[in-house]
Amino acid sequence: MAGVKDLEPYAGNAEGLTAILTDIASTMPNPVVFKVVGYVVNAFEDVTQGDVLYARTSDGQVGKAIANDTLDKAVVAGIAETTVTAGNQVRVIVTGQVAVSTSLDPGELYFLSAASAGALTKTPPTTAGHYVTLVGEAATSNQIVLKIKRPIQLR
Repeated sequence: MAGVKDLEPYAGNAEGLTAILTDIASTMPNPVVFKVVGYVVNAFEDVTQGDVLYARTSDGQVGKAIANDTLDKAVVAGIAETTVTAGNQVRVIVTGQVAVSTSLDPGELYFLSAASAGALTKTPPTTAGHYVTLVGEAATSNQIVLKIKRPIQLR
């Protein structure tokens, strides 16, 4: 290994970093596919694609989450990938970029709504006793990158 230098074939400066990034970008598949992670579970109520869901502690079935009720209903389990009626299985997406049925503002953070079950809102709840639950950040006008956090109860 005599004569081998660190960073070859790239220069040890900004130009070298640019060359590395260009090489990496040229080897990436086009377009980059966003991976999503989810699970399949029964819904205890009708849910629409894009609804924010919680898992009932009594049986693990999912329904529409809301920020103005119990802690269980404010803990976001994910977002419904499809529309299903009560008693049927729904795929719940927990990580990745997922389509929603409401119009979003790209780059804005979205929270669980206290006004409408299963809905997203840009304005987090401010009423004492309600929960603030970050769901994600809008990537496009109809897709959200999930960044689900635990709810915080307001006092």
